[in-house]
Amino acid sequence: MAELQSLDPNTPMFTQFTEKTGPIVPADTFVVPKESTEAFLALFRRQAEFMKAQPGFVSLQMHKGTAGSRLLMNVAVWESTEALATAFASPDFQRMAAGFPDGIVSYPHIFEQIDI
Repeated sequence: MAELQSLDPNTPMFTQFTEKTGPIVPADTFVVPKESTEAFLALFRRQAEFMKAQPGFVSLQMHKGTAGSRLLMNVAVWESTEALATAFASPDFQRMAAGFPDGIVSYPHIFEQIDI
C-alpha cells in the first residue's frame, strides 16, 4: 500500500475535501522504487479507468520525471471537490488503492486555477 504524505502539512488533502469549490486540479506526486514501476503503472491504469467513469471527472494525465527520476505525477481535472471526494471514498477505489506495492510514497494536493 502507498504511504500518503501531505505536500502541504498545513492543508492535507482530506482537509481540502471539505472545501466546496471547483473546478479543481488534483495533483499527486508519487515516489516509486524502480523495481515497482511496472506494477504501480498497471494498477494506476485500472484506477484511472475507474475514475474516468465517475461523475465530475474531466481529464487525467500521468507524467514521469526525466534523467532516471523515480517520480511519477498524476494531474487531473474534476468539476468539484465533492465529486473527487465521492470517487475517492468509493470502496472500489479504496480496494484498488490498497493494492499498490509497498515502498511507494504519495504526495497528493488539490489546486484551483488562478488568473495571471
